[in-house]
Amino acid sequence: MRLKISSSPHFHSKNSTSSIMWNVSLALAPAAIWGVYVFGLRALLILVVSIAASVVTEYLLGLIDGERGLKQSTLSDGSAFLTGLLVGMNMSPLVPVLIPIIASAFAIGIVKWIFGGLGQNWMNPALGGRVFVFFSFTSLMSNYQMPKTLPALTGASVDAIGSATPLSYVKTSITNGLLNQSPSAIMTNGGYPTTDFAQNLAQTLHISPYAVDAFFGNIGGCIGEVSAFLLLVGGIYLCVKKIISWHIPVTFIGFFALLTWMFSGYRSGFGFASGEVLGQVFSGGLFLGAIFMATDMVTSPITKKGQVIFGLGCGFWTFLFRYFGSLPEAVSLAIILMNILTPTIDRYVVPKKFGYIKPVKEAN
Repeated sequence: MRLKISSSPHFHSKNSTSSIMWNVSLALAPAAIWGVYVFGLRALLILVVSIAASVVTEYLLGLIDGERGLKQSTLSDGSAFLTGLLVGMNMSPLVPVLIPIIASAFAIGIVKWIFGGLGQNWMNPALGGRVFVFFSFTSLMSNYQMPKTLPALTGASVDAIGSATPLSYVKTSITNGLLNQSPSAIMTNGGYPTTDFAQNLAQTLHISPYAVDAFFGNIGGCIGEVSAFLLLVGGIYLCVKKIISWHIPVTFIGFFALLTWMFSGYRSGFGFASGEVLGQVFSGGLFLGAIFMATDMVTSPITKKGQVIFGLGCGFWTFLFRYFGSLPEAVSLAIILMNILTPTIDRYVVPKKFGYIKPVKEAN
């Protein structure tokens, strides 16, 4: 009987890099399609341009390294497609076409390839691309479109509402001195529209209609972040396929929700444990970031305990930046900050060695 000697691991997962990337893209598809539906063909153009720029950049850099005998083409693994899709989903449908091109090229060329390619990047490439263009073209990146599913806007605040997400609209109102009102009251008094479905369901469940619209995707925002429901469906699919685990998304969203309930009321002039939770959790890029970008295998901790710490950190920084920072949305920055801390977490949060038994101290 002959034995084959090989290096570990001796048990292999059925998931390959290619299958993981394409499954994540598939999980993102419902939210992306919904974004195209509610924002129109302009949203489709942004998505196509983002993906094309990402794939072309990957191809060109592959050619350069191929001539030097370093790498082969990596287009088939789907990582460039996924990066471009995430970049496009993090864009407003109103941005100039050049912006997603720059973001995708930066994500692939700088964040990914300059550090050695797939598996060597220290932060999520799509997040890096989005943050780069956000701080480079802040005014253009902060102009949003209302979805066609909402009623027509009327009144004096049409321009202010039409160019803002619910988060930025509320934050601007509070900054301008509108206190002692909850976020839902601020949007109601300001004329922020809601669907009839949201109003009816909100009366039944005794919650804010804006939370309902934010959950199902009837609010202004980036193309792929508006429907928390469809992003949640995609996340469940990835968990079932065992591509991601629940640890980062649940701790990220849960800790943010807890902090929001406990402390966000102070911002509006209320006291402890008086913050509105659902509308804040479902709005912005929280679900997109927590489920699809914070769970990146390369840039998140290896151990389950480390992933919990990572998720708690993301939730904390998102809350801090969103409520007390100058930006209405801070998910991207929070994840990047925790990406920086990932090596430290992996260094100090390690699993117990196989067969290790804690020594018993002898009595004196």
